Amino acid sequence: CASVRAIMTLAAQSQLGPYEILSPIGAGGMGEVYKARDTRLDRIVAIKVLPSHLSDRPDLKQRFEREARAVAKLSHPNICPLFDVGSDGGVDYLVMEYLEGETLAARLARGPLPHEEALHRGIEIAAALDKAHRQGIVHRDLKPGNIMLTKTGARVLDFGLAKVAAGPGTASAVDALTSLPTQVAGSAPLTTEGTLLGTYQYMAPEQLEGVEADARSDIFALGSVIYEMTTGRPAFQGKSRASLISAIMSSEPQPISAVQAMSPPALDRVIRTCLAKDPDNRIQTAHDVMLQLQWIAEGGSQAGVPAPVTAKRKSRERLAWIVAAASFVAAAGLVAFVLHGHSRVVEPKWFNAMIPQNVTQMGSPRMSPDGRYIAFNGADSLGHSLIWLRPMNSLVAEPIPATEGVVARPFWSPDSRYIGFSAGGKLKKVAVTGGPAQAICDAPTAWDGSWGRGDVILFDGAGGDPMRRVSASGGIQAVAVPSDSGNLGWPEFLPDGRHFLYLRLKGSGAHEVWVADTKSKATHLVGSANSRVEYAPPGYLLYVKDHTLVAQPFDAGRQKYTGEPIPVAEGVGIGGNGLAHFSASDRGDIVYSTTGQGGFTQLAWVARDGRMLKPIGAPMDFINIDVAPDGRRIAGRKLDSTSGNRDVWIIDPDRGTNTRFTFDPGNDNTPLWSPDGSRIVFSSDRGGGITNLYMKSLSGAAEETLYTSPTPKGPTSWSRDGRYIAYVDNSPTTNVDVMVLPLTGDRKPLPFASTPFVEAWGRFSPDGRWLAYASNETGRFEVYVGAFPGPGARFQVSANGGYQPAWRADGKELYYLGLDGRLMAVPVTTGVEFSAGVPVALFNTRIVQTATSSQYVPGRDGQSFLFALPDIGVGNVPLTVVLDWPALLKKP
Repeated sequence: CASVRAIMTLAAQSQLGPYEILSPIGAGGMGEVYKARDTRLDRIVAIKVLPSHLSDRPDLKQRFEREARAVAKLSHPNICPLFDVGSDGGVDYLVMEYLEGETLAARLARGPLPHEEALHRGIEIAAALDKAHRQGIVHRDLKPGNIMLTKTGARVLDFGLAKVAAGPGTASAVDALTSLPTQVAGSAPLTTEGTLLGTYQYMAPEQLEGVEADARSDIFALGSVIYEMTTGRPAFQGKSRASLISAIMSSEPQPISAVQAMSPPALDRVIRTCLAKDPDNRIQTAHDVMLQLQWIAEGGSQAGVPAPVTAKRKSRERLAWIVAAASFVAAAGLVAFVLHGHSRVVEPKWFNAMIPQNVTQMGSPRMSPDGRYIAFNGADSLGHSLIWLRPMNSLVAEPIPATEGVVARPFWSPDSRYIGFSAGGKLKKVAVTGGPAQAICDAPTAWDGSWGRGDVILFDGAGGDPMRRVSASGGIQAVAVPSDSGNLGWPEFLPDGRHFLYLRLKGSGAHEVWVADTKSKATHLVGSANSRVEYAPPGYLLYVKDHTLVAQPFDAGRQKYTGEPIPVAEGVGIGGNGLAHFSASDRGDIVYSTTGQGGFTQLAWVARDGRMLKPIGAPMDFINIDVAPDGRRIAGRKLDSTSGNRDVWIIDPDRGTNTRFTFDPGNDNTPLWSPDGSRIVFSSDRGGGITNLYMKSLSGAAEETLYTSPTPKGPTSWSRDGRYIAYVDNSPTTNVDVMVLPLTGDRKPLPFASTPFVEAWGRFSPDGRWLAYASNETGRFEVYVGAFPGPGARFQVSANGGYQPAWRADGKELYYLGLDGRLMAVPVTTGVEFSAGVPVALFNTRIVQTATSSQYVPGRDGQSFLFALPDIGVGNVPLTVVLDWPALLKKP
């Protein structure tokens, strides 16, 4: 058939049984679909009118009615339910739930899904297939056009109804039903001339050979759908029906890693096994596919092979049984205690708390003191930053609407009733039960906080800020620890509500742990730690050392260590400035994530379509990259794992050399090449702990102090004429600002973007007339371009959030990272006037938003990009919860 009918046969307001036709939805080989109203129940439904070639054949009609009765028994959140089957005036019809959303086919027309969403959708579709297969129902026509994406998840349509066997002596029923592509109402007719539409692209080889389809045929189609969701292109293609069938029967699709370089490694194997030509060689059940996808989504694909079965893993796997049998275990334990007089043996238990799929970035988690909740910062799919709350007795985390625009991780009140946070330049609190947020005080640079039992809140700020205190009910804030002792951070109240711990941040990573008294203001040194510390009953300080969470015995009364650190959990995430991704409750539970662990990255050139072109060396701790003007050398910050020191290194991929460039004991970071490639400017905390700007020539001349001030700073761009350096400045009086340092004259910095909000990533346009940067003034980061040196026009370039802008060498395109991890490209015009086109997504980078790192550099022609790709700790890994963790310390 060359086309489908463009004219729908039922008119609006006509009646079909008890259903009033409202409007057409679409038409295709299986009939016509209408939006209708059920006059008996007064609800909106979808009605499919069957084509005459089904209704006129008694054998097919009988088969259809039998299968319809079977499908009507299916009840699953990812299956579109069948409400009714009827006939009126010779017209046979089906009545289904009316779904609001779009088909997966329509979504894929805009490009591939982000990897996390593709995995989540694959899990939902596999779960739907598993439900149907267990009822003896095979779909036989699974394809993106039969999958609806709704607010509540993916829904699979037409279960068991899309295919019926051909009658004796008839032509192929496959040909009769699959050569008719679906047409959306209002669209132009579709034809098969020059392209193949319909079902063939998702059919298993045995179906093409005329063998009756079974559940494994659906597995093949599922593999094809997941492949297309991940790559944005069908697994099998052909210019004609014959060439497409030949491709399905004899060829293998290109690995997804070759199409999307950042795809999870294990996903390639799952798809390849689903697409095996021989049904016996495929994954045999949809349930097994679902489990494999869940494992990948939980981070099991980081190494590309299943994780070894360890005692901890076995404990996690037993948790489902433990929870299901909780009542029995509790009762049995009570009986044992009464009869035998023995105390309960406490065993630690692990389980994963999954993060919602629409959380594109996740901050460090914090567990409530009573152990009932986990709170964390998360940006949703629209880029809105909120606090998310996951009750421990629920599988779902929900956002707290009143926390829109949160900029730092939350902290709990001692009674677990309130969450404190920073947003909009103010310190705020919100009740766990809901309601509006209450402002406590102005705090434009507030970051992390701690809420003591005396209803006092401590909070830190930007580099150089003092530690402050304020009443939780509001009022005047006071200095708790002055800033003359250097960078202060991570306050943590001790149980008495009077003394508190805090860090004096050292560039080497071996931070000093101090304790202060809120009444006497006295302070004393406790010891050292590689990360922030947290007190946990019955008497330990928790912190992270070499990505291992350790517990060191601590006397809270005397405020001193009383023993050596003991390992608790491995692979715990740790970030810059002492941030570590863990939290403990008062009752003996901890939560941690692997986000940011290791910090290893893989340098690689990636094509504009997401293909990996050329990896450079092995993964290492290498970030803040910049490419020399000649395109041959790469500068970046590298961590020495032995000394903990950070220095600037230069990589020459052609020669295969890694050369250390800076040697000072301080930490050197954020290198930038001069326009002529003869010098590098960088930041360093040498000489006092505050990062300042330095410059060094590649000729070996002595380093030059370029600019110092009391606030931390880091360079972000060097103008092509060599006259200016843009840098980010952590100002204690405002916030993070974009500043410009002239390299001539008095070298007095010029403020370019200086507001109470965060402005960062300032980048000069090639012609030097414009400067791109990101600001969170709207509550989320967006990319802007402003006239330089200003004042002048300013334009918002990004849509739906963005950060880390970068220019193409000719100034005709501007790139940035979207909040969902996709690399975006915007056509722009520079010169005296500036204009920007519509942002276009190039590919998913799987990079999680970071406030400091520079993780990519565009090639000169914009056809390739150098990336420092995350090697581990990527994306929304699950949170790991350990119940009764102190029992670990008693094990041999």
